[in-house]
Amino acid sequence: MTKSHVLTIIKRLRGEFPDATCGLLHENPWQLLIATILSAQCTDKRVNEVTKKLFAERKSIADFANADLGKLEQEVHSTGFYRNKAANIKKCCILLLKNFDGQVPNTMKKLTSLPGVGRKTANVILGNAFGLNVGIVVDTHVKRISNLLGLTKEKNPVKIERNLMEVIPRTEWILFSHYLILHGRKTCIARRPNCPECLLADLCLYACSINIGRSQL
Repeated sequence: MTKSHVLTIIKRLRGEFPDATCGLLHENPWQLLIATILSAQCTDKRVNEVTKKLFAERKSIADFANADLGKLEQEVHSTGFYRNKAANIKKCCILLLKNFDGQVPNTMKKLTSLPGVGRKTANVILGNAFGLNVGIVVDTHVKRISNLLGLTKEKNPVKIERNLMEVIPRTEWILFSHYLILHGRKTCIARRPNCPECLLADLCLYACSINIGRSQL
């Protein structure tokens, strides 16, 4: 796929989703950190329902560091993997107070030193809390759609991110993930992609392979 095609994809997605932003509701970096930990294998909608109550009751990192683990587990139960998530949230907040003066760090290395924080979570925080284009968030939508489009042939998220970083302009890294996530929810649905109605059909390797639209590839 040429650079021109990639830029056209971005332009069309920007036109379709001009208000694209992070789907996890938050007011500051530590709230986004907690929300992102909870988002693993869970929908943004469910996470937002849970964090609305969590953040109303606990107003600071210290409140989470001092939280009763059993109660926290109950409060995040509906997000799945609740024991691990509750433990990681509590441990993270303890370490933020101990090692980072109660502030969420803004580097990949420091963020990924926290329990439950991998590269994907760190990218979410760096991009959306600090506005730093350090990497590209690769969730299930991004993984699937980037393969369908022909932007990568990889299945490993780290390798997919590397491929995308090579072809997507750095200034678009944060928004590109948002675009694909929204596109995946609206049109390129996992089990039944609506290729005939897709604004990217003529630029999509998969859509062109099944003769949907007129290929520009």
